[in-house]
Amino acid sequence: MKFIFSARIPPWYVMFTLFTLTTIFFTNSLADLGYGIPTRPGLTPIFQGNRETPKVAFACNVFWGEDIMPDMLNILADNQVKATFFIGGSWARRHPESLKLIADAGHELGNHSFTHPHPNRLSKEQNQAEIIRTEKLIEEVTGIKTRLYAPPYGEYNHLVLEAAQELNYLTIMWTADTIDWRRPSPDVIIKRIEGKLQNGAIILMHPTEPTLKALPVLIRLIKARGYTIETVSDIIK
Repeated sequence: MKFIFSARIPPWYVMFTLFTLTTIFFTNSLADLGYGIPTRPGLTPIFQGNRETPKVAFACNVFWGEDIMPDMLNILADNQVKATFFIGGSWARRHPESLKLIADAGHELGNHSFTHPHPNRLSKEQNQAEIIRTEKLIEEVTGIKTRLYAPPYGEYNHLVLEAAQELNYLTIMWTADTIDWRRPSPDVIIKRIEGKLQNGAIILMHPTEPTLKALPVLIRLIKARGYTIETVSDIIK
């Protein structure tokens, strides 16, 4: 592509204009894709807790796995560990007894939307409707009002973040991902987390069979490294 510069338009001005337009396009594209371009200070999700204290948290997203849940809760109880379970509303509607088991065991409850949509494809109002519908159902079943939100697929843009913030929610992401929804071997899950242990780490998981088998080993490993395992709310204080 050739540019013809006149005496009235210096070359540096043309290059500056092209750079500015490219930056605007790139920034807007990132926001549309959900890579967290905030519209104002403070409008960002939380990827990690307090970096000054040796604490980590399990964040378990639940939209299936009710058959795994009783054994997972038993393992956590045997090891005196409290986790944060981000509950899918439609799952809770189908399995209120499983939701109540989690709450009665003293674990923290978070919000994971109602229908598991792609949040970036929704308006702010649609995102808020997903959160509110789930919040009300969880409260009806357990008496607990959720205040942490884990957007499905880990998607977020400025509308998703604003939707949660306006409802007084903190948007929670993760530091280390088990990627257990792909059903890898327990050893793979352990190795994925082992290399990312650090103060304030939020460890993402789901109720799957491989996770169930890896969980006791993972808990022992974390404690042997000198970390305590607490809820997400505890480690982000």
